[in-house]
Amino acid sequence: MATQRKIDAKSKATRKPKHARRAEGDIIVIGAGLAGLFTALKLAPLAVTVIAAAPLGEGASSVWAQGGISAAVGDGDTPAKHAADTIAAGAGIVDDRIALIVAAEAPDRIRDLLAYGVPFDRDLEGHFVLSKEAAHSEKRVVRVSGDRAGAAIMQSLIAAVRQTPSIRLLEGYEAEELIMRNGRVSGLRLIRSAARGNGTWELIPASAVVLATGGIGALYAVTTNPAYARGEAIAFAARAGAAIADAEFVQFHPTALDVGLDPAPLVTEALRGEGAILVNRHGDRFMTCIHPDAELAPRDIVARGVFAEIAAKRGAFLDCRKAIGDRFKDAYPTVYAHCQAAGIDPARDLIPVAPAVHYHMGGIATDASGRTSVDGLWAAGEVASTGLHGANRLASNSLLEAVVLGARVAADIAANTPPTHSRHMSEPQRIPGVRPAGPASRAAALARLRATMTDHVGVVRTAAGLKTALSVLAEIERAANGDTVLANMALAARFIATAALKREESRGGHFRSDFPKAKPALRMRSYLTLPDLAVLPEEPKEKALQSPTSTASLH
Repeated sequence: MATQRKIDAKSKATRKPKHARRAEGDIIVIGAGLAGLFTALKLAPLAVTVIAAAPLGEGASSVWAQGGISAAVGDGDTPAKHAADTIAAGAGIVDDRIALIVAAEAPDRIRDLLAYGVPFDRDLEGHFVLSKEAAHSEKRVVRVSGDRAGAAIMQSLIAAVRQTPSIRLLEGYEAEELIMRNGRVSGLRLIRSAARGNGTWELIPASAVVLATGGIGALYAVTTNPAYARGEAIAFAARAGAAIADAEFVQFHPTALDVGLDPAPLVTEALRGEGAILVNRHGDRFMTCIHPDAELAPRDIVARGVFAEIAAKRGAFLDCRKAIGDRFKDAYPTVYAHCQAAGIDPARDLIPVAPAVHYHMGGIATDASGRTSVDGLWAAGEVASTGLHGANRLASNSLLEAVVLGARVAADIAANTPPTHSRHMSEPQRIPGVRPAGPASRAAALARLRATMTDHVGVVRTAAGLKTALSVLAEIERAANGDTVLANMALAARFIATAALKREESRGGHFRSDFPKAKPALRMRSYLTLPDLAVLPEEPKEKALQSPTSTASLH
């Protein structure tokens, strides 16, 4: 905790003046999920270009969020209670200051979303309809149509973005590399999404770049994330010199629909909040023997409980028949539709579930304003690691972090942007030459990468498995042969596996069966930079976790 406060202080003391010397170009936001669009809207009327790999609303994890967005807006609830729950869920390494900031600013961000037209559920008296999810002490999850919060929020923001003249959309482009000049980000290299493997590069200059590209779920074989959640921004930010924090902490959602789909549809935690229970194929309710909160225990504990039942060939199923019953279709239409498509009637049948990669607590290290350790580069949303989530994200805090940090990033950039910048719109410039084609075996290499991560860097980890994973991932990266997607995915995966190998304990979403207990001496956040990946983990554990090269360069 003290270390992070020193880092934040250093950021304000040594890095802020550099932002006055901006390169020419737009403010660029890479990513069109909730964090990206909210940041762009908050930057208006400054000129912003949003880079979207797919048409707006497609391929963003935010669209798929079901539970809702947490905020202390109910009677008797307070930001202090919300922050306390966040800190408790984070298994000892949440940055208290960040948790208090995010919880305190949550009600204002809910009001912003209302102003953008988000139709949050209300009762007849106009009060928010709130639900309670795992590890929350109060009902504080604001919802839309039961399980459609993400889709509804995104629909409203997309409409607002399209009506904002200062926001330009470049849909169908993907960022491949940050361009550096004199130690700061000055632009980025793009390629059209449809031209991956044989298209020409394009360059766009930037006065500021915001990474809002989402998570890392597609690095794993079983995930609730869309295919674009490949972790590539972690790789190209690291190549530019950014520090990566808490990479080992991957949250597995305990209840993804286990019917062989990729991605695996999410079966929202709100069902368990309403009383749905987990049973095995024999009808045994197994979570009551694992944790006093049973199905509403922290997600990492529930995920390991489900994983153990599946590993023991007993299977795991969510039983909603008594708690939800015939209300299911109207109360949870998204989950109901997924179940129906799989031939399951959730009002009368057990729902087969399995743990799936759902959220990355780690990412590009930032301070409370979203600043990274690279001048001219900010990050917001799941791709960033602010210290809010610690080792285990509190349910429904992800959408909240996206809007709170999105607003903070926008305020920080606006405070350091020359007024004349709002008159500039930089067009992508074609770069001569053809991008090297990706290997014909990319599909096989990606399948191998994803299987390696699931098998060895998954719910349960060991030193032997992690070393095997690192060897395979390094081999995949070396063999990428100009395929930027594959190389960046392999590098992002290596950050996760390296951090997991260095942390010789179990904490939150990181579980080592060879080190099953948490160690007080390791109660700290982890930081890695690209050179750290070559360092073997035989050094003292405290030094390995809090690498001097990483913390010195951060902010």
